[in-house]
Amino acid sequence: MTIHREGYRIIGVSALLLVLINILFFYFFSDNFEWIAFIILFLSFVFFFFIVFFFRIPNRAFTFSETKIVAPADGKVVVIEQVNNTEYFNDSRIQVSIFMSPVNVHVNRVPVDGTVVYNHYHKGKYLVAWHPKSSVLNERHSIVLENANGTILVKQIAGALAKRICNYATPGKVFKQGDEFGFIKFGSRVDLLLPLDAVIEVEPGQVVKSGVSVIASFSQKQ
Repeated sequence: MTIHREGYRIIGVSALLLVLINILFFYFFSDNFEWIAFIILFLSFVFFFFIVFFFRIPNRAFTFSETKIVAPADGKVVVIEQVNNTEYFNDSRIQVSIFMSPVNVHVNRVPVDGTVVYNHYHKGKYLVAWHPKSSVLNERHSIVLENANGTILVKQIAGALAKRICNYATPGKVFKQGDEFGFIKFGSRVDLLLPLDAVIEVEPGQVVKSGVSVIASFSQKQ
């Protein structure tokens, strides 16, 4: 396991603040209220562990397949439905949404080999990530990947706690399946917009892992 680069600054600042807070508490309360200082110390360790845990990158054996579409995020599948997409395709698509809780790994990975043909940031609200309207009203960042099998849209969506979307894609960039393309801080959601003939291989409520779990397969056209 390693720590994601987006966490370096937050982890460093958190460590410094927690050390200062504990020094002050032990200085002022150690004589008469030593138990308060020890409670603060314990809570500091818990908080610091959570921060480090949040930015973890676990070691994984990724799934590689030209015909498979793998999960772009860790979390629970909360939506599988047909929607009308007006952002890029202007047609109907199958939407698969993955909700990422604060305890999930928050690295976002490319679901297929492909070239980035669209990359756009949208300002928006911070509704809870499982809200039905969060896909179109929340702050979000969309990329479209294209290859010989088809074209898919991946949408990073901020939630009530997630206040920063990190996106490393640029138009024309060529990604390999499983490459990292972004990170969302502190709870969020990722949507996949797939062709209508894609074969869905997950169910609502299923827990998936980024770069590992197969979400769908491209239809094999004759």
